[in-house]
Amino acid sequence: MKKINNILVALAMVAGFVSCQGGLLDTNPYDSVGSEQMWTNENLTDMGVMSIYETLRYSKVGVEIYFYDEFGFTGQGRDVTTLCSGSITASNSLFSDTWKQLYEGVSRANDAIANIPVKSPVTEEKKSRLLAEAKFMRAYFYYRLNELYKGVPVYLEPTPVDEFTKGRETEEKVWEVVLNDLNDCINEPLLPDRYEKGSASYGRATKAAAYALRGKTYMWMKEYAKAEADLRKVGELGHKLFDGPYKMLFKEENEQSDEMIFSVQNVGVKDYGSTTQFRLGTRVSFGSCWNTYLPNPDFVDSYENADGSPFNWDDYIPGYNAMTPRQREVFFLRDGLTDEEIETFKEKGADMSKYLSEGNEARIRKVYENRDPRLTASIITPYSTYFGAVDMNENTYTLRWPYRGYDDREPFDIRTHTSTIFYYLYRKYVYEGASETPARDYCPTDQPLIRYADVLLLLAEALNEQGKTDEAVPYVNMVRERAGAALLNSNEYTRVKGQDDLRKRIQNERRWEFVIEGVNFFDELRWKTWKESKFNNGVNCGTKAATGEIIYQNIWLGDYMYKWPIPAAECERNGNLVQNDGWIN
Repeated sequence: MKKINNILVALAMVAGFVSCQGGLLDTNPYDSVGSEQMWTNENLTDMGVMSIYETLRYSKVGVEIYFYDEFGFTGQGRDVTTLCSGSITASNSLFSDTWKQLYEGVSRANDAIANIPVKSPVTEEKKSRLLAEAKFMRAYFYYRLNELYKGVPVYLEPTPVDEFTKGRETEEKVWEVVLNDLNDCINEPLLPDRYEKGSASYGRATKAAAYALRGKTYMWMKEYAKAEADLRKVGELGHKLFDGPYKMLFKEENEQSDEMIFSVQNVGVKDYGSTTQFRLGTRVSFGSCWNTYLPNPDFVDSYENADGSPFNWDDYIPGYNAMTPRQREVFFLRDGLTDEEIETFKEKGADMSKYLSEGNEARIRKVYENRDPRLTASIITPYSTYFGAVDMNENTYTLRWPYRGYDDREPFDIRTHTSTIFYYLYRKYVYEGASETPARDYCPTDQPLIRYADVLLLLAEALNEQGKTDEAVPYVNMVRERAGAALLNSNEYTRVKGQDDLRKRIQNERRWEFVIEGVNFFDELRWKTWKESKFNNGVNCGTKAATGEIIYQNIWLGDYMYKWPIPAAECERNGNLVQNDGWIN
């Protein structure tokens, strides 16, 4: 188990303080955040600042940010996705929980910013650093709020619950608030540029993180020259790509590599670990896990061939694209089906005339073998293997169809939570064997919120949007080279054909690079491509099996979906809030 750094120790101390004192972490959002004694000695001051970081452990804020991929192009939910169901209203808990969790972070940061200068006995140097950290975190919370709700009330001082009565600021004004806080961080000489691996303070805010977040803010504002300057600065402060295989970047031993800029600190202790194993794994991933979130088959099909050419099913299985999803199921079936199984799939509509009793598995495996290496590093594809465990007994499992129930005896099949539907499964962030994680629901690997590949691809995007297309290409290639993908302009398939072409390539690059990291949904909102990518331009689509068969429908309600609604309960509580157009409370 990794060494527990100071930030994790402090978080545990905060939890202990709350259990004894009450009123800090166990309050409802907007209640009194902190107490009169919170800032009166150094220990309590440290705990008060750590309570701001503790907000990252809330599901919608940080530690489970990967769940947002369910709404984007790259992912899907195993069950009906509420945001895309066509029936969601402003009363849904998705909107209210996100609002409350982020505003609790704002309230904790405000409490620190107001009280540390006047109450805390710590040195002036430490006050300056802690204030910069609190402002970075407040900027992060408002950044997330503005991405989703597009203009929210701004509170910059501690505010009692009955005084949360402000109306909404414009989206532009909230970006100004974010920039002001980040400017203060960047101009604070005592805020470190970055923390080295193993530092007891690793995980706290840094200048590099502030530059990265300010650059991301400028990207939303379409201030591309300013974004370029900030994003370049991150590399100047020492961050760079992880020097190793893409798959290994997401292992515990590399969670503090030079690539990681800001991340949620996890450790294999209950309530302080990651839940990726529980939500992305299967029944053979260290026990009874749920594969709640799944890769979108359309996203899987978007991965290029190894030479950079576009993937096309017909190149591997002629006639595939013209078949119905039910007919295609024949290609995903295991070798050696029984007569009864053959009859069952024929009745379901599979074109069993194309079934190979020997070689059916090998035929479908070839579809995935000569592709961008990030595909098989991120996703368990049909008839690929996974080293898992059931009841601590380790075995190598294979994703076969149909599942025959052999998860604890040979041949070892991967058992999913929904073994009646053949889905793609995530490999990225899913632990292997029985030794990588102490439990299914608290895993030790940190959750990155900003990493250097994000910075590089945003830098390439900022350059391209300024018309500097040739200058942008090398930054995309840095990410592709680490992944093992064919470099842009290295052959006829990867030749960049101008600004529009590179824009689309960068968008795909970000989808492939950041799958299940909680990045894609926000990208689709920023690019205004969500309707096109997730909903096929408004034509019904939805959660799909690997064959492309729609299990649950996605329904585009209108362009107003690009803005989340102000939660209905907040509008009832505060009559000065104006609802976003199109949404029904």
